[in-house]
This record gives sequence, structure tokens and C-alpha cells, in this order.
Amino acid sequence: MACFERVSPALREILTRIHRAERPLEVDHHVHEFGSVHYHVKHSVTDPVYTYLSVSTPLLSSQGLPISSQLLPQHTLEMVNGIFPGVMEALVPPNEGYQLTLKLDISRIPHDNNKASTKMISDIASVQSMLVSNQLKEILRSVDSQEVGHGIYKPIKLIYHPRESFFVIKQPAKMSAIFPMRFKEKEDVIIATAFFQELMDVGSTEAFRKAPHCIWSPIPPAELRGEPIEDLSTNGGFLSFDITARHVQGKKLEKTVWNLLNVYTFVKWHVKSSRGFVQRRMRMRLDKLVQPLRDVENEEDDDHQETRKKSKKKKKKKVDGGCTNVRKWIRVSKKKILERNEELGNKMKRIRSRIKIRCFSRLRRKWLRMPKFSPVTRYMKLE
Repeated sequence: MACFERVSPALREILTRIHRAERPLEVDHHVHEFGSVHYHVKHSVTDPVYTYLSVSTPLLSSQGLPISSQLLPQHTLEMVNGIFPGVMEALVPPNEGYQLTLKLDISRIPHDNNKASTKMISDIASVQSMLVSNQLKEILRSVDSQEVGHGIYKPIKLIYHPRESFFVIKQPAKMSAIFPMRFKEKEDVIIATAFFQELMDVGSTEAFRKAPHCIWSPIPPAELRGEPIEDLSTNGGFLSFDITARHVQGKKLEKTVWNLLNVYTFVKWHVKSSRGFVQRRMRMRLDKLVQPLRDVENEEDDDHQETRKKSKKKKKKKVDGGCTNVRKWIRVSKKKILERNEELGNKMKRIRSRIKIRCFSRLRRKWLRMPKFSPVTRYMKLE
């Protein structure tokens, strides 16, 4: 989202570095800004007094304008020379490939007053915006002129940026500025269409009757018939503003010019902000819808934790109960311990003793009697 700034940040930085340098610097910089603006800054050690600044900026169409397609008009050069006499001078003719070449005497810029020097360097760095706005001012000043001639209603295409051109059309008692709107994404087209319709509704109210009349159309206006097809191919329609004489009177002219040069920036900023707002609201809505599910999950987690705590308490009670029995057994007197030991010993003896079966001894004597054997051969004892 490029904004048409009055002061070039890169050019201001280069000029400030040259101004504050203790020794002469060798500078030869080419700077490209805002798509089609080209600066060439040259400062040589062999010629430390002067700095040469060349500016190439897209000029307005020569149709219906008293300016050449290659050179700036004389009154524009006089206006440039009158900004800082003795510090800035426009060379005629300019360097090849540029519309304006300035010879700057940086040494005349005060070094002891930092605020004054910063302001002078900023004014020099805004020369390109002054050229573009001056060209648009020349067109808007003729809004109340009564000239009628051949081709007076032909659209004038302003190309201050390759992707952001617009048309200015001279009509009786007004000047129409038509902006073809193009967007990369479908969501941006929807937001911009709603914004344009709201802008028309608000602009038609009594509170904004002094503002330029705004019109939005999805198709090219009739004033753009005959223009190249690539200039009329859009996905966001055409936004038009009607500029009348009261919008260019006095200080209002400067404000009107800068508002027209920044229409694309304002629309894209609104679309980007609206898209961010919608996304934030969608995330908040989604959080509200998901919150009940999160609450249920939290309750289940709490129940599970309570169940685990109860099970832990039961286990602890069992362990504590066993320990209590042990403690009670230990606290018994010695006499009782001896009695229990004796009783336990008797039980063990009973377990280890032989099993007695009734009448088994009689049965054994009767049926299990072992026979007696007498030896046949007898032996005599020898003395």
C-alpha cells in the first residue's frame, strides 16, 4: 500500500549526509521511488560546492494541457527557482532522460541551526511531489473556465504510478476524476464494493452536501468510451468524484489535490482495516461458540481429578489401617506376647505330629503281624 508522500525519505537522507559531512564526499546515487519516480544525485570531490539533482517523474498527458511532453512549463521552473533563491536553481535544458535538473549549493544551508537546515532539506526533497501536484493544480484551476473547443471533453490520463492511474475529464461547471479500482483478492472486492455504496449513501446526505459528489459504477462511465481496454478492465468498478469551483478556491486547492493523489491509498487502507476487523470478530465469535465445549472438557477433567483424589485417599486409608494394627500389636505387653508365642508353637507341633486313626492299631496287630523265623541250623558257641 504505497502512499504518495510529499517528502522523499531516501533523497532527504542523502542530502542530509552530504550537508553534515566534514569532508567532501563522492556521491553518485540513483534512487527509484513510488514505482516510476527516478532521482539521480551527484556530488563530486573535484567540485565540492555544488550538488546536482535530476528528477524524472511521470508527466500528465499533453491532451488539453499547455505543457510539453518532455519539458516543464516556464512558470513551473520559475516556481522552483523561487523556493530557495541562491540555494536551488533549475538548469535549462535538464540532463538527458530527466524532466528537471537542479543545481544545489549545500554550503548555503545553515549548519548552526539544525531545525532550519532540516526544513530546507525536506523542502528540496519534496520537489517531485511539488511537480506532480502542480500539474494537477493547472488542470483543476480551469474548472470554472468557459472555454469550449475541439476535444475539450477528452479524458486526461494521469499516470503518477504505473498501477494506479486515473482520469480527469473537463465538463461544464465541474471536473470529474474517475478512478478504476483493481484488487487482487475476491474478499477485497466485496469489502470495497460495500464501502463504495456506503460512501455514496453518506455523500448524498445533507451533512456532506459541500463535499465532492461521489459516484460508483461497476461498469465504465460513458465519458471513458474509446479508451484502451486495459485501462477499463477492472474488478472493483469505477469511483468518480465531481470537483467544482468551490473545491479549488484558496487553500482548498492544495487539500483537494492531495486527496485525489491519495484516493487509492485511502481505499486500500480501509479495505485492509475492515478485513482485519472482520477477522478479529470472526475469531471472537468462534471462541464464544467453542467455549461450551471447553467448559464440558474442563468439567470432565475436574471429575477425573476428583476420582483420582478419592482413590488415592482410599489407598492411603488402607495403608494407615495396616500401620495402626502393627502399632497395636507392638504395644501389647510381654506376657501376652509370650502366651501368643506358646500358643503358636503348640499349633505348629500339632501340624507336624503324626495323624492318628482309630482302630488302626488293632488292625495292624491282626493283619499286619510280621512272621517269626527260627533258624534251621543252630550254632554252638565255642569256648
